[in-house]
Amino acid sequence: MSGFVSFVGSGPGDPELLTIKAVDRLRRADAVLFDDLSSGPILSNVRDGADLVGVGKRAGRSSPHQHHVSQLLVDYAAQGRRVVRLKSGDSGLFGRLEEELIALRDAGIEYEIIPGVPSAMAAAAAAGIPLTRRLTARRVQFVTGHDARGTLPDDIDLTALADPGACTVVFMGKRTFPALLANLQAHGLPADTPAILAEAVGTAEQSMTRDTVSGLAQTLSEDVGSKPALIFYGPLAEVGVGFDD
Repeated sequence: MSGFVSFVGSGPGDPELLTIKAVDRLRRADAVLFDDLSSGPILSNVRDGADLVGVGKRAGRSSPHQHHVSQLLVDYAAQGRRVVRLKSGDSGLFGRLEEELIALRDAGIEYEIIPGVPSAMAAAAAAGIPLTRRLTARRVQFVTGHDARGTLPDDIDLTALADPGACTVVFMGKRTFPALLANLQAHGLPADTPAILAEAVGTAEQSMTRDTVSGLAQTLSEDVGSKPALIFYGPLAEVGVGFDD
């Protein structure tokens, strides 16, 4: 008899941001396949005796291949187990969810998707700012800062990303932001556009730094550090809390 897979969005890392449904699935799981950013105190909700399998991917580090992760999900579920695939933030946002869904569908295994707090929303809340502003920021756009090769994607819409009326959030973009900014400035983005670097959101190492896009690009060209991060830029609100600048 086939098991069942629950894709659970764990939020940014703070276990208090887990949904009630997410906690229920973790407590009932026979096996949990988790990302690096979904580990730590979040896994305290898993019952004793459940299998814990780390399958996270981090830039610049050795990581399991995606086909291996997908096959693990199929193998565990084929044994009749209740499986949780624990992903950071929300599973459907830069989480390679589709590839794992296809593997389960091809194997005839049922699943559900439980949304989590997206890291961008958690970071904005931690910074004490809204992502939209009346009259000046009516649009929010999310973009990944690297492709499958770990480099800046060559098919991104630079005109849209240089829109001065949009608040832009760059995921996984610390290494490529200097190159991205050079392209954005060529498309008209001012060098003094406000920016925020949000690192390790929802953890004890959380930090928020306010800067300009040019200042942030200069900082990251010298040292990207090891913390996972989001980059915000655009007409960002001046109010805020917890900044390190």
